[in-house]
Amino acid sequence: MTELSKITCIEDFRVVAKRRVPRMFYDYADSGSWTEGTYRSNETDFQKLKFRQRVAVDIEKRSLRTTMAGIDVAMPVAIAPTGLTGMQHADGEILGAKAAEKFGIPFTLSTMSICSIEDIAAHTSRPFWFQLYVMRDKGFMERLINRAKAANCSALVVTLDLQVMGQRNKDIKNGLSTPPKPTLANLLNLLTKPRWCLGMAGTKRREFGNIVGHVEGISDTSSLASWTNEQFDPRLNWNDIEWIKKLWGGKLILKGIMDAEDARHAVDTGADAIVVSNHGGRQLDGAPSSIAALPRIAQAVGKDIEVWMDGGIRSGQDVLRAIALGAKGTLIGRSFLYALGAFGEAGVTRGLELIANELDVTMAFCGRTAIKDVDRGILLEPDLFG
Repeated sequence: MTELSKITCIEDFRVVAKRRVPRMFYDYADSGSWTEGTYRSNETDFQKLKFRQRVAVDIEKRSLRTTMAGIDVAMPVAIAPTGLTGMQHADGEILGAKAAEKFGIPFTLSTMSICSIEDIAAHTSRPFWFQLYVMRDKGFMERLINRAKAANCSALVVTLDLQVMGQRNKDIKNGLSTPPKPTLANLLNLLTKPRWCLGMAGTKRREFGNIVGHVEGISDTSSLASWTNEQFDPRLNWNDIEWIKKLWGGKLILKGIMDAEDARHAVDTGADAIVVSNHGGRQLDGAPSSIAALPRIAQAVGKDIEVWMDGGIRSGQDVLRAIALGAKGTLIGRSFLYALGAFGEAGVTRGLELIANELDVTMAFCGRTAIKDVDRGILLEPDLFG
């Protein structure tokens, strides 16, 4: 039995999560589209960026505190929206939101979550963020936005890069479904996951909480699959963002920007922040990594809008590299899911502590004392990606 106190990095969480989470849900989190080339480069490209170690600098008093879209945060990290989080661990979204709130960073709830908007609001005391997909059913979108308003969500994160679905081979081979279909292979795999099964037996939240019961004709998962496959809107354009912004009326974050031209369009919408993201390598395989795309976008629009990034962050050092290349904030998805799947809320808390400590100490090694003052000067080859 692995003790939480012995966990020293995100990779440790991944190993435990792979052992404890049913295969189809672990693979859902830990996979990319087609060859998974972009998924892998998201992580490996960070290692190409080497730090400049400095000495004889007073680094006694240090601070990671900053703001993201005007919101005070303990460090420049937010938990990214991740689908099916409640299938990594029972009540996963609730546990993640509680851990994030206690730590002092934002939590983003996905449209495709297991726990609903109302579930998160009932179990937290501070505002959280809500992520929205652009769907064909505009009436459902409007109801989602109104529910997010009623729950006092402090920002709306609109995902732009899911007009069509990338092919995720592992999900096809595993026959991914929520809850799992009672096939022989699934039943045999579940027999090896008693901890997960016990948790699921103790919760009523096993379906898409934001959808089931909120869409006409969708009362269970049997009717959900066909509806979902038809809903992502390939007609999405910047006029839709204008409509969403007007309807929402609050802080707006646009996620899925990988090109400087699209970033300039995003600025024109009046959004508060953009997220450089390739959907964790789960959409366009063959696209550059998020960290490789970040510098050009930050240079193009960084003076006009907050630029954040997600994709491949597995450590505090990765967060520091992103900040050095122009990001004002970062989002973590898989790092959060591994920690959650392995140890629940306590795992998420431990994961955030590890990231914060590594970020703080590495910043100190680079001779900086405030995360707000970190720039390209801490890197040996700051122009590696442009």
